[in-house]
Amino acid sequence: MQDRALRATGNLADGFRYVWKRPDLKAVLVMLFLIGTFGLNFPIFIATMSIGVFHAGAGQYGLLTSIMAVGSVAGALLAARRAKPDVVLLLAAAATFGFGCVLAAIMPNYWLFGLALTVIGVSAQNFTIATNSFVQLSTEPVMRGRVIAILLAMFLGGTPIGAPIVGWIAGSFGPRWALGFGATSGFAATIVGIYYLSQYRHLQTHIDAGRFVKGQPPVDLESSHPSTIEQKIT
Repeated sequence: MQDRALRATGNLADGFRYVWKRPDLKAVLVMLFLIGTFGLNFPIFIATMSIGVFHAGAGQYGLLTSIMAVGSVAGALLAARRAKPDVVLLLAAAATFGFGCVLAAIMPNYWLFGLALTVIGVSAQNFTIATNSFVQLSTEPVMRGRVIAILLAMFLGGTPIGAPIVGWIAGSFGPRWALGFGATSGFAATIVGIYYLSQYRHLQTHIDAGRFVKGQPPVDLESSHPSTIEQKIT
């Protein structure tokens, strides 16, 4: 009943205040915004590279899209294997996404470009699914709906902002430069993850009775191994 009352009286501002007090959520959402806004513009990347660089037709464009879809499915399967992703995993996926975009930008022919697209598909899908899982599993139940609303707003609302910018770069400087710009979003997200790990790695959190608590969870002295308890104390 208390949770229901809090949901009724709360609003989205409560979600922003909650996220602001959580360094891990702030870092993850900023990483998602960067990649979602400037990196996940695949129709522009594939279309401009296919037509402008490789001079391919509609059939070849569709094949490239299918090749990337294979990578996306593989990335979803990899993400599903992990019970609870952490920031280190998101950092690795963001870095892989950036390198994948760089590889795609420098590929000399159609088939090697398609191979690079599989790397982008795996990393992008792995990153987005792992981000969604991380946010849901690390947010206390009372605030979960509002935090997920913020996540969706940043993820879905960022693409209309970034797409015109990426399209302008592709039209003005070429498709390869547009992919390079997409790569910077992955590297920028990686820097955000590295900053979080360097500043807040010592900050450990857990959920106690449905409430978000900072610090180590309590140690079960009866069931813990003596050596383990000694390590935690020291």
